[in-house]
Amino acid sequence: MFVRITADPTRRPHSLRDLGMTTGLNPTVSLSEFTYKKGTEIYGEKEAADYVYQVKTGAVRSYKLLSDGRRQIGAFHLAGDIFGLENGSSHRFTAEAIVDTTVRLIRRQTLELVADGDPVVANNLLNMTTTNLQHAEDHMLLLGRKTSLERVAAFILEMDQRLTGADVIALPMSRRDIADYLGLTLETVSRALSRLHEFGIIDFVGTTQRQIVLSDRQKLATIDLQN
Repeated sequence: MFVRITADPTRRPHSLRDLGMTTGLNPTVSLSEFTYKKGTEIYGEKEAADYVYQVKTGAVRSYKLLSDGRRQIGAFHLAGDIFGLENGSSHRFTAEAIVDTTVRLIRRQTLELVADGDPVVANNLLNMTTTNLQHAEDHMLLLGRKTSLERVAAFILEMDQRLTGADVIALPMSRRDIADYLGLTLETVSRALSRLHEFGIIDFVGTTQRQIVLSDRQKLATIDLQN
């Protein structure tokens, strides 16, 4: 269910620039803005893919529930990320707010119409699709070939690149989320983080241990490269 942040009809509409469609040719298109409480579903698997979304604040997880009840998280969408862009007419994953999250959305049909007449937008959509495919391939390799320690190291490096350039990474997701993303158990993720801490590669800030201090990026990258 959508919860509209503002219903002010005088609010100036966003342009496609807000969805990464940087071009001077496209018209101004109104983007709706909604907020979701922590744990609230944004869309479900097999629902019609009528909208394309961008995270304004917060974080989103995309996941599938497997036949045995396990959850496999396919991706985390962070502030600025665009998600929900599908090749088919329905969503392949369920999207859910990890924390209180605000998203912008635009009708997929509107975006496709703009792309038909604007080669810059069309190229940006192709680039997004290619990036999503690359992430899926990298994730498949991570799940199939890396050890548990290598997977956790790769995850921390990914979050370091996406969340901040500083030495402290503030993770919005829980260790359970990390485990379901990496195809590991919660206990295995905790042990891997403890080992990285013992090696002097990472440290923790706060009681929740969701703020990770990177003490040795080079050594962390070396662990990720192991096979």
